[in-house]
Amino acid sequence: AMAGPPGLKPLVAVGQVTSTPDKELNFTACAGLVREAAGRGAAIVFLPEGFDYIGRDAAQTLSLAEGLDGDLMGRYADLARDCGVWLSLGGFHERGRDWPTTQRIYNCHALLDPAGRLVAAYRKTHLCDVELEGRVTMKESGFTNPGTEILAPVSTPAGKLGLSICYDLRFPEISLALRRAGAEILTYPSAFTVPTGSAHWEVLLRARAIESQCYVVAAAQSGKNHESRTSYGHSLVVDPWGAVVAQCREGPGLCYAEIDLDYLHRVRREIPVQGHRRPDLYGTVAAAGLAPAP
Repeated sequence: AMAGPPGLKPLVAVGQVTSTPDKELNFTACAGLVREAAGRGAAIVFLPEGFDYIGRDAAQTLSLAEGLDGDLMGRYADLARDCGVWLSLGGFHERGRDWPTTQRIYNCHALLDPAGRLVAAYRKTHLCDVELEGRVTMKESGFTNPGTEILAPVSTPAGKLGLSICYDLRFPEISLALRRAGAEILTYPSAFTVPTGSAHWEVLLRARAIESQCYVVAAAQSGKNHESRTSYGHSLVVDPWGAVVAQCREGPGLCYAEIDLDYLHRVRREIPVQGHRRPDLYGTVAAAGLAPAP
């Protein structure tokens, strides 16, 4: 649904938002972007890490979290159905089944289809514990459980989608495992800080695209989330050659890109790096349960 007339390349929309601790305000902003993107004919709308909220501290973050069967995800399921689009919800603060015993959450990338069904839930495997002296201190592991698996790519109208989240971007092993399992689009919903984003954001995303020969879609937080946090923004789409083909301006908004799988397969034919890998020398980048694509 909403993928445009036959023969046209599928369109994806990348949402950039400034989430705050106010969940209702954030939902209103995100829903507006989703409806706008659906009106433009997007097949998939990507929202960033923390689309639901960004808390001021660990205590507030934990107190606002919900389960995947909670009210907020139900509202997003309704939104997907109303708009007839896929939703990549890139970093949901999830109270999992172990919440009563651990009192810790998961950073969960939820993928909804146009019927509002949850078709995948990837839980962030690399947690962001970073200390840049005098600039940034983050310790996600202080209140978040790490995920335990990489999910197989999901077939969507735009291509086979591999799920990651933010800090996972720094670990090419995930992107290579997803590529080996058939991914055509890699997605890195994020909330990069200004110091790390200005130094590393675009170059890492382009590197992941070039080495995997996938499209890379990266929705991002932008601007002042609360008194002590500002996010870098610069949501973008990179093609399999490494070119930035869409990018958001400052502040909330959308950018759009067509996904050209014929072009992707041409790039892979012309420089067949996947067939040139030497697992006999350095092992095979794989993940439990991920079979190589046929």
